[in-house]
Amino acid sequence: MKIALAQLNYIVGDFSGNHEKIIDNISMARQQGADLIVFAELAVCGYPPEDLLEYRSFLQASEDAIRSLKLHSGDIGIIIGAPSLNHQRGKAYFNSAFFISEGEVKEIVHKALLPEYDVLEEPRYFAPGRDFKVIEFRGKRIALTVCEDMWNIGNENPLYDVCPMDMLIEQRPDFAVNISAVNFYIGKASLRKKVITSNAVKYKIPFFTVNHIGAQTGLIFDGGSSVASPDGLIFREMPCFEEALEVFDLDEVIKGNHEDEVVMGEIELIHKALIVGIQDYFKKQNLSSAILGLSGGLDSAVVAALATEALGKENVRGLLMPSQYSSSHSLEDAISLAQNLGIRFDIVPIKDIFDQYIFTLQPLFAGMPENVTEENLQARIRAMLLMAVSNKYGNILLNTSNKSEVAVGYGTLYGDVCGAISVLGDVYKTEVYRLAHFINRDRIIVPLNTINKAPSAELRPGQKDSDSLPPYEVLDQILYEHIENGKGSTEIVELGFDAQMVENILRKVKFNEFKRRQAPPVLRVSRKAFGLGRKMPIVNGFSM
Repeated sequence: MKIALAQLNYIVGDFSGNHEKIIDNISMARQQGADLIVFAELAVCGYPPEDLLEYRSFLQASEDAIRSLKLHSGDIGIIIGAPSLNHQRGKAYFNSAFFISEGEVKEIVHKALLPEYDVLEEPRYFAPGRDFKVIEFRGKRIALTVCEDMWNIGNENPLYDVCPMDMLIEQRPDFAVNISAVNFYIGKASLRKKVITSNAVKYKIPFFTVNHIGAQTGLIFDGGSSVASPDGLIFREMPCFEEALEVFDLDEVIKGNHEDEVVMGEIELIHKALIVGIQDYFKKQNLSSAILGLSGGLDSAVVAALATEALGKENVRGLLMPSQYSSSHSLEDAISLAQNLGIRFDIVPIKDIFDQYIFTLQPLFAGMPENVTEENLQARIRAMLLMAVSNKYGNILLNTSNKSEVAVGYGTLYGDVCGAISVLGDVYKTEVYRLAHFINRDRIIVPLNTINKAPSAELRPGQKDSDSLPPYEVLDQILYEHIENGKGSTEIVELGFDAQMVENILRKVKFNEFKRRQAPPVLRVSRKAFGLGRKMPIVNGFSM
């Protein structure tokens, strides 16, 4: 038997576009002699559909797509994910895998294990399936599962009370198929491979898995669809972050002729993920051009480079907005960056605007010393100018704040916190430096002075980030332990960090939740991304 895996980039709710892509891949698989083609979890409607599932017309469109697919299944079997109606008590829908063959829906398998952790909240929408039956097709028996169903190996996960594969293996399947929507973060790919190979070893059958690629707002999917042979080794892993269709001979998989594993470095993966995140945010909304503020600093330089690679130099515009506090080298660095990238840039000084603001407010502020108020005014003036150009020319504003800044509130609400999508909001400052070096791997794009100089917002004379924050090497370690590893102040201090410093940082993290709630969506690349995987009450009295 020949089995085709279709690893595709879908758009949530674009039934017509998704359907066309699915039909094209069925045709290609048929031409390559495939007996069976497998698509990803909820491929028909895209993942995650979220509250679109509340609309009956959404399910109707999904049902229409399934009916159409039956017409294309005469000589090829199709496994594909789509929502289905629950006619019993409980949530209105199932997250289902449809098996279509000979013009009919032969079987519908409902996802049994519904994750409710991290960024996942499937019990909000779906009822769990509890029927476990193998599919018979052309003399083979297929154990068909949906995503999470494969992750509870041997019923070891305390979140669940059933292991679908334990139930299915009793029916002596010849191979297993899992359709998935496993989102990307650093470390997830190796974990996913471990789960696949562990299943193959435990149940002693080949495992075929199909995953999404592409981005849906902040969620990014890296593909990595895989086939594991019964000996527990990866027979083939499909390319990351690329659409692909590959056909596998079941007998060859059983023999276990494995390919050499290709492992990408962490920064290369983050780089690819952010490129895909930017591309799909624009492409899937029929947007084309981006704008961002270029300060001469590291964050805006890296975002500009990523955007240029993702969208093309003709679709990226930089706005340089020097103040009386801006250093000459910052302006020079910003110009050099724009020239290195070949993007359009404009220079709009803000001194006169700032002075007018101060003049207007003078009756209210008379006799009071300058403080963060005047600093924030500059950031908000720049945001106003960026949005003005955005509105006039139709450019979409990219936010340039990094995760370290977002965590401690080192940014101005309605100023540099604004934007349509946060490119670096899940990338710590120390990782931004690594990204800059990666971007410069073949030639200098990010000016070396931008990388080497002390980071500064340049909102007052001689200002440095270190005036308000510890060195980023220290700050990021503390933030990582707190955010990713869930440690409180006592545990972090026990790791050797200064107690007062830790207390101060964690206080900043807690207090600035209100800013993060108003910030743009973040491209997720870590286990705990603000807005997606980490939700804290704005008002709370708990001290960590």
